[in-house]
Amino acid sequence: MMLQAAALATFSDRVRHGFFTRAGGVSDGIYDSLNGGLGSRDEAARVAENRARMAAALGVAPERFVTAYQVHSADVVVAETPWTRADAPRADAIVTCVPGLAVGVGTADCGPVLFADAEAGVVGAAHAGWKGAVSGVLEATVAAMERLGARRGHIVAALGPTIRQPNYEVGAEFVGRFLGEDAGNARFFSAAARDGHALFDLPGYIAARLGAAGIGGFEDLGLCTYGDAARFFSYRRATHRAEADYGRHVNAIALVG
Repeated sequence: MMLQAAALATFSDRVRHGFFTRAGGVSDGIYDSLNGGLGSRDEAARVAENRARMAAALGVAPERFVTAYQVHSADVVVAETPWTRADAPRADAIVTCVPGLAVGVGTADCGPVLFADAEAGVVGAAHAGWKGAVSGVLEATVAAMERLGARRGHIVAALGPTIRQPNYEVGAEFVGRFLGEDAGNARFFSAAARDGHALFDLPGYIAARLGAAGIGGFEDLGLCTYGDAARFFSYRRATHRAEADYGRHVNAIALVG
């Protein structure tokens, strides 16, 4: 049901976290079974039960398990009190210093990054697809944590299951966008079988951005959403299979209350 990063599990007396897989829920069909996607077309009651199970795994009440309305931006919000789906902020990262409040992001190929400065008592979660990553959502999350009292050199981050380079084919315009930002980004692309296409290393790009940000530590779980259909949802795999919709993972972190 839940995967953990060793780098964050070290602080288990102060921080709880989980990268939830697709197992352990009540949904069926293409959403089988732990679909946490509020924006999916799954039955709302089943999604609510799935999210309640995730909240319980992190030791918080369901209403204190919050995610934002994600828009592939670099926007970060501070969570001080819970919110509902109806009044969820539009953002792609959440930070908090409130114990017993789990903050999370939904993913189905994009990079879920969980952050913690356990000493300062500040945690965060970022949805790092390529748009958010190139726009600076990771650096913005670190900066928001600092404003809550975290120290950059003490922040540890972990990247959960995401689409990996062998399965992430992109076109020339995509490559051009990254090279336009920095010619050094060429190192995150390799040749694809189709002419005019390339394979993009999103995890490598995320790791490089966080390394340049000067945080204290980083761990990549090294798992591919696209390549492991038994454990993970994947937007791209669902598209290639012409499926009507797809489930979403929730990846969340909380300070021990």
